[in-house]
Amino acid sequence: MASEYVDTYYRRTLADTSTYYPPLTGASSTDVCVVGGGLAGLSTALELARRGRDVTLLEGRRIAWGASGRNGGSVSPAFAAGADTIRRHVDEDHYRQLYRLSMEGVEIIRANIRDLAIEDAHQVDGRLRVVRYEATDALRQWCDGQQRDFGRDVRFLTRGEVRERLLSDAYHQGIEDPSSFHFHPLNYARALARECMRLGVRIHEDTAVTHVDLDDAVKRLRTGQGQVDARSVVLATGGYTDSIVPTLRRAMQPIVTYIMLTEPLGDRVLDAIRSNAAIGDDRRAGNYYRVLDGGRIGWGSRITTRVDDPPDLAESLRRELLSVYPQLAGVKVETAWSGRMAYARHLMPQIGQLAPDVWYCTAFGGHGMNTTSIGGRVVAEGITGETQRYKLFAPFGLAWAGGGFGRTAVQLTYWSYQARDWWREIRSRA
Repeated sequence: MASEYVDTYYRRTLADTSTYYPPLTGASSTDVCVVGGGLAGLSTALELARRGRDVTLLEGRRIAWGASGRNGGSVSPAFAAGADTIRRHVDEDHYRQLYRLSMEGVEIIRANIRDLAIEDAHQVDGRLRVVRYEATDALRQWCDGQQRDFGRDVRFLTRGEVRERLLSDAYHQGIEDPSSFHFHPLNYARALARECMRLGVRIHEDTAVTHVDLDDAVKRLRTGQGQVDARSVVLATGGYTDSIVPTLRRAMQPIVTYIMLTEPLGDRVLDAIRSNAAIGDDRRAGNYYRVLDGGRIGWGSRITTRVDDPPDLAESLRRELLSVYPQLAGVKVETAWSGRMAYARHLMPQIGQLAPDVWYCTAFGGHGMNTTSIGGRVVAEGITGETQRYKLFAPFGLAWAGGGFGRTAVQLTYWSYQARDWWREIRSRA
C-alpha cells in the first residue's frame, strides 16, 4: 500500500494525485543511485539525467514526502547561516562565490517552472523581509551591498511603506525583493519527478534502503524487496535520515518547524495583508507567511527539537497570527502540520564526497529551496567531472552535530535567540 502524504495545504491542492512509482523489486544496476526523493535528490537526478547518466532514485516514502513537500514555499537567495557566520569559515571571495551559488539556485527553480511549463507550481513573484525594531541604517546598508556586490534589485521600505502592505503595529522597516518568489513545492517536486522519468530515470517510492556496501568499486544498496548496484551513490536524505550511513546521520540534527492554514478569508484578508509576496521577519525562528487561494493565510513559525507535535499546535499558531494581526480575531484554522528539516551544526548545506564515488547532498534546513537546487547541480557536475564547484562547501563538511547533547544545545540556542529578539524589540519600542 502506498504511503500517504501528511495532511497539508499542499496535499489538499496536489495536482498529480494518480502517479505512483512502484517499489523496487529484484536486482538492477545503474550508473548513479540517488537515495532520497526530496528536492535535493530530484534535482541531482534531473541534472544527471540531462547530462546523459543512467540514474535510479530510491525514496523511502513518497516523492517530497518530507520537508521538501510541506515547507513555507518561499524561494530566495542566501543560506541558513548568516553572512558573518559564513565569513568566519571562508574569505570574502569565497563567500561571494557561495552567495552567487545561492542566487543560481533560485534561477534553477525559476527556469524549471518556465521550461517545463509547471503551471501548478503557482509561482508568485516577490518577497518582503520585515523587522520588528528600528533598523533603517542597517537595512539601507544591506540593500546597498546587495546591489553593489551581486547586482540584486532589492529596495529599502520605510515604516510607512511597510504598513501600506502589512497593516500591523509589529513591523518597522523592510526590504522588497521582486526577484524572489513563492510557489507550491509539492507540485513542483512531482513535476521534476515526471521530467526525470521522461529522461529515463527509474524512480521507486516506498523503497527504503536497509543496507549499503559502499567500499567497493561497485556500490550495493539493499531494500526490502530489491537491490541496486551502482558505480556512484548520492545520499540526499534530509530530516528523516536514519542510521544506514552513521557518519551522515551523526552530522545532522532533525529540527522541526510548524505551519498552519487558515480558513478562506476572502476580501477580509485585505484588512491585514495587502501583498501577494512571501513575507518573513528576520528573527532567527520568526514568522513566515503568504496569502493563498481564497484569502487563506499559510503561516509558519518556530523551530524545535521535539519530534511529536504539541497538542495545541493549531491554536498556538493562530495566537501568533493574531499577535501580529489582531484585526483577524475569530479566524479559524483549517489544518496545521509540522516537518523535520536536516540542520548541520554550522547551518550550511552538507555537500561533498564521503568516499570515492559516494556523495552527500543534505542539511538544507532553514533555506532549502534554492540550496537543494544548487546542491543537486554541483554534485552532478562533480560526478560528471564538469566542475569542482562542490568544493566550495568543503570548509563546512560533516561536523558531528552532538547527538542528544546537540539537540539540547539547539533548543537552548533557539531559546536564547528568542530572548535576544524579544529584548531587541522591547528596546525599539522604548
